[in-house]
Amino acid sequence: MKSISKIILSLLLILQSFIGRADEGMWLPMLLGEETYKNMVECGIRLSPKQIYDANNSSLKDAIVALGGGFCTGEIISEQGLMLTNHHCGYGTIQANSTTEHDYLTDGFWAMKKADEIPADFGVWFLDKITDVTESVLEGVNDDMSETDRSKKIRENISALTKKAKEGKSDETFSVKVKPFYYGNYYYMFTYNIFNDVRLVGAPPSSIGKYGGDTDNWMWPRHTGDFTLFRVYANDSNEPCAYDENNKPYDPKHALPVSIAGVEEGDYAMIMGYPGSTDRYLTSWGVKEAVEVEQPARVKIRRQKLDLMEEEMNKSQKTRIQYASKHARVSNYWKYFIGQSEQLVNNNVQQKKEVIESSFTEWYTNNKLEDKYGDALALIEKSIEGSSKYTIPNVYFQEAIAGSEIMLFMIRNLGERSPIYQALKSGSDPTDAKTILLEKAKSYFKDYNATIDKNILAAALNLYYNDVPKEFHPPVFNYCTQEK
Repeated sequence: MKSISKIILSLLLILQSFIGRADEGMWLPMLLGEETYKNMVECGIRLSPKQIYDANNSSLKDAIVALGGGFCTGEIISEQGLMLTNHHCGYGTIQANSTTEHDYLTDGFWAMKKADEIPADFGVWFLDKITDVTESVLEGVNDDMSETDRSKKIRENISALTKKAKEGKSDETFSVKVKPFYYGNYYYMFTYNIFNDVRLVGAPPSSIGKYGGDTDNWMWPRHTGDFTLFRVYANDSNEPCAYDENNKPYDPKHALPVSIAGVEEGDYAMIMGYPGSTDRYLTSWGVKEAVEVEQPARVKIRRQKLDLMEEEMNKSQKTRIQYASKHARVSNYWKYFIGQSEQLVNNNVQQKKEVIESSFTEWYTNNKLEDKYGDALALIEKSIEGSSKYTIPNVYFQEAIAGSEIMLFMIRNLGERSPIYQALKSGSDPTDAKTILLEKAKSYFKDYNATIDKNILAAALNLYYNDVPKEFHPPVFNYCTQEK
C-alpha cells in the first residue's frame, strides 16, 4: 500500500451486477447521496446509510480502523477487541519480534492465551466523526489572493480549527486531521480516538502470508493467506491508554460478525477502509510524465536497492530477518509502479484524459465561461512543463539519497528544526536534546546492517551523478571527482 500522510476514510464500492461487471466508485461514508445509495440497494446492500456511518451511534465505521494513523486498515471482529488486518500490515511487527531462535517470519506466530500476545509498535485509530469544515477553512480566502497568501490563510484557519477541536484532549489518545479533497475545493475534519495498547495475536508463516511473493503482488486473482490478527486493549474504563499488562481487551462500539457460509456469484460486495491518496484527477500531461519519466526512474532505483539488500540477506539468517520488512516496503511499490505504468498504457489513460479535457473546453465555451476557465488547461500544461526539469532530481533525491538509512536519519533528526540543532545554535544545554536523539537512534538502528546501507548509498550517489543533470549536482560531487 502507499505511504500514508493523507488519511481518508472512504468507501471503495465494488458493485456486482447480474452480468458480473464491477461498478467502481469511492465515497466518503456520510456523503453517499440518495442516487448512490439507491444504486447500492439495487445491487443488493441490506445496510441503511446510518448503519454504515453514524457519528452518534454504533455503525460500521466503528469497526473499521486505521493502523498507525493510516498505513493500513483493520477490522474489529469480536467483542474482545480482536482485529483482523493484512499479513503485510503486520509484517513489521512480526519482523521486529523475530530472532534466529524464534523466526516468526518463517514459522508464523500464535498466542495460545492472552498473556502470550506480543505488544505491537503502532496504535489503532478509531474514527470519532467527520465534519465538513470547508466554509471555515476558506474563510477570508478569495480569487484575488496570491497562491502564497491563500495557502498561508488556509493553514492559519486549519490551525485554529484543530486547536479548538483538541481542547481538553490528550495528543496521545486523540487526533484531529483536516484534509483537502478535490484539490482544495472541500475540506473535512477527521477526529480519532487512539488506542496505543495493541498486541499481536497470530500470523501465518510467510509461506502462506506472502505466498507468491513479488511475482503475485498487485496481481489478481491472488492465492495467499494475507492476514494477521491483533488485539486492541483499553483501561478499566474501556478508554484508550498506553500499554499496561493489566489493561483489558477493548469492548468496541461495533464488531463485524464473521460468517463461514461463503458467497455466491452476484452477491453484493464493498470495501470500507483507509486508502492513502489518489491521482485520479491527474491531467493528460501528468499521466504522460508519470509513465515516461517519474515511474521508470522509481522502478530503476528500487530494483538496485532490492538487489543490494538481497545480496546480503542471502548470506545470513540474521540479516534476512533484520531486513525482511525494509525489503518488503521497497519491493511493494517497485512492483506497484511497474504494474501501474503498464496499465496506464494498456488502458489508454492519457488519451482518455485528453477526451475529458476536450469536453471541458467545449463545456466552458458553450456556456460562455472563457474568461473564468479559458486559461485553466493551458496553465496546468505550462506548470507541468515548467516543473518537469525538477522531476528527475526530485525522484532521485527521494528514492536514492533519502533511500539510504543513515541519510534519512540525518534528514529527519539533524535538520535546522531538530532539537539538537536548535540547542547547539542557541548555546543552550543540549543534554535533553542529545538524550532524545540517542533514543531515536537506538530505535532506528535496531535492525541496521552497515554493509547494506554503505552499498546502497554508494549506488545511489552513482545513480544521481550519472542520471541527474549536472546543474542539480551538490558541490561535494566536484570535490569527489577531482584528480588527487
